[in-house]
Amino acid sequence: MLTSRQDKKNPIQVTKYVPRLSESKQLEAEQKKNILLLVENLIEREEATFKMIIDCLYDVGSVNLINKKIALRPLNQVMKLIARLSKPGFRIVAFYWVRKNTPKLITNWLLKKVKNL
Repeated sequence: MLTSRQDKKNPIQVTKYVPRLSESKQLEAEQKKNILLLVENLIEREEATFKMIIDCLYDVGSVNLINKKIALRPLNQVMKLIARLSKPGFRIVAFYWVRKNTPKLITNWLLKKVKNL
């Protein structure tokens, strides 16, 4: 007599084809994973450094953008004040983005540089 558990089993077994990677591709995938973990660790350990880098980039970028787009002096000064006041909020969003995306970007960039040798 079949139990309800045996009735639900699929009699056809499907095996997935998993292509075997060459030794060099396997080594590259392993090392990419290691580099990614190291960069993630670096960002976590050096959080203050990355926040300072974000602050510097924000200061330079916001002033340059405002000077480039707004020629009227009074409006230019008001926009610079607004940029300074919005800096803490930007820092939070930017650091979240950096923590999430930078390890992958740095890892891919480094591996691309090594491959182009």
